[in-house]
Amino acid sequence: MSEFEVAEAAVQAALDAGARYADVRVMHRRYESMTARNGDVESLTQDESLGLGVRALVGSSWGFHAVPDLAERAARDAGHRAARTAAASALVPGPPVDLVAVTPTTASWTSPCEVDPLGVSLAAKGDLLVAATRTMAEHGADLSEGLYQIWDTAKWFVSSEGHRIDQRIRECGGGISATSVGAGETQRRSWPSYRGQYGTTGWELVDSLEVTAHAGRIAEESRALLTAPLCPTGETDLILGGEQLALQIHESVGHAIELDRILGWEAAFAGTSWLDLAQLGSLRYGSDLMTVTIDPTIPGALGSFGYDDEGSPAVKRDAVREGRWVGVLAGRDSAAVAGLDHGGSVRADGWARLPMVRMTNVGLEPGPHTLEEIIDATDDGVLMDVNRSWSIDDKRLNFQFGCEIGWEIRNGRRGRMLRNPTYTGIGPLFWRSMDMLSSETVPWGTPNCGKGQPGQIGHTGHPAAPARFRNVRVGVHA
Repeated sequence: MSEFEVAEAAVQAALDAGARYADVRVMHRRYESMTARNGDVESLTQDESLGLGVRALVGSSWGFHAVPDLAERAARDAGHRAARTAAASALVPGPPVDLVAVTPTTASWTSPCEVDPLGVSLAAKGDLLVAATRTMAEHGADLSEGLYQIWDTAKWFVSSEGHRIDQRIRECGGGISATSVGAGETQRRSWPSYRGQYGTTGWELVDSLEVTAHAGRIAEESRALLTAPLCPTGETDLILGGEQLALQIHESVGHAIELDRILGWEAAFAGTSWLDLAQLGSLRYGSDLMTVTIDPTIPGALGSFGYDDEGSPAVKRDAVREGRWVGVLAGRDSAAVAGLDHGGSVRADGWARLPMVRMTNVGLEPGPHTLEEIIDATDDGVLMDVNRSWSIDDKRLNFQFGCEIGWEIRNGRRGRMLRNPTYTGIGPLFWRSMDMLSSETVPWGTPNCGKGQPGQIGHTGHPAAPARFRNVRVGVHA
């Protein structure tokens, strides 16, 4: 049987067992990663996984069952078990559950890919990491590390409403880091991000990072940071580099606008949200420069796809428009409960996990400035870049972030390098203070977003560019 025929058998079994709606995802994923340390390849991982997961809706309750077996009998049994689980849950009824309408679709979608990352030889990939880590060691790093990761996923989706969708999604990326150790002090510099850069694209992304060209510089910066002055403490103008702003968006906007958090459905491991649906359309989230979109259609960005795991097509929507909160990340069921007309943001990290609301590409639309213009316009401030640590409360409201490197800004010029730069704030007050935003946008990829119990790892994208925020608390406060 083909993957579609197996999925259709599971859907029919769920309907026969009493489900009023059912859908099935068959997923085949190959994963590869390699790490290098101090000029030697340290580890190589190659995994492959194949299976199907069935969702069934009975009354107001979902059931789910997954199996690593594409035999027809196993698929039918999975559909039956998913419906039985839903029926058992429905014995304790909750609020009515409906699904926002989606037009049943027969479609195929493939992510852009110029160079198949799994087709590049292990020797070539290993040579790249070894060369970069050796260069960092030669330039003074005590610990030099490099990493790449590759995911190649095929999906087949079938629903009782008539969906029949297949997708091929290839994702990859990587990065390097240099760590220097001094007297009571350890400093790390990374390129291009503390976790690397990732996208829904081919090996051409890794080539574009030019890790060997940047290896010597980041090693020298990690050593220079050992004796650089500490970031001052107080209130000042803060300029954030695009990589750090991407994490700021992820933590204080992306998670906050997930509708399952807002509704209180996701209240465990990763908390809820400070947002109130009654204020959707009226709440002032940030300054007029703040326009945040939910856009899974960006070519090559890590949160891109053709259809989500409920069969909803990828569509660009506003989350914040000129500072006003106007949209959420939702699924078909959560959107219906909230009285909204769209979902489109539901994904699972594998066939054995229940799909849930996840970020796609959540990012800032470009501003009217450049980084140099922002620096030129700043009399007294601090520029911080590349994340080092993050902390935010379970409402996604109060936060404190640390960066790998900072610089003084005096009279429109970049001055001394600063060690251990940190800043803190409250989400909406912070975003309302943004008064300059660059047009130099990069779709930063986050391959390690955790959510849910059992935990799931999501791949998200965050278009971001350097920006300035006024009167922000920086440094370590007692």
